[in-house]
Amino acid sequence: MTDAAQAGLEAAGWSIMQDDGFIKLVGPFWHRRSDESYEFAILGEDKHRNRRGVVQGGVLMTLADRSCGMTARAISGADALATVQMDTYFVDAARIGELMVSRPKALRTTKSLIFMSTEIRVDDRIVATAHGVFKVVRDRIDTSTR
Repeated sequence: MTDAAQAGLEAAGWSIMQDDGFIKLVGPFWHRRSDESYEFAILGEDKHRNRRGVVQGGVLMTLADRSCGMTARAISGADALATVQMDTYFVDAARIGELMVSRPKALRTTKSLIFMSTEIRVDDRIVATAHGVFKVVRDRIDTSTR
């Protein structure tokens, strides 16, 4: 990512989500609050390219999963969630250099499950939709010994 692209995103209110795991390899992922909703984004880079020269579908799936999970965690106040199920529908190709934005919404919450939905857009164009179920996890896995 160029310094100009990063400065443009920061000027628009985006900030980088800090993560030292898988998301660090795929990202950077960006986030911001807007009108009482959460927004998450990733800028298509050369490392996201598939054989057709567009953004690999797995990048969109990762954005959908992480953004829905983070939003579910924020609205539930849960310490940890696990993805139980995720359906992703590819509507259009996202291209290298485009900002893909996810604005997740909770469809229903229960004591132990949160049902989420999101559309991933590039400007006004929908490139993917996703629906997921997230389970509130009571016991976190200790990763300090790894």
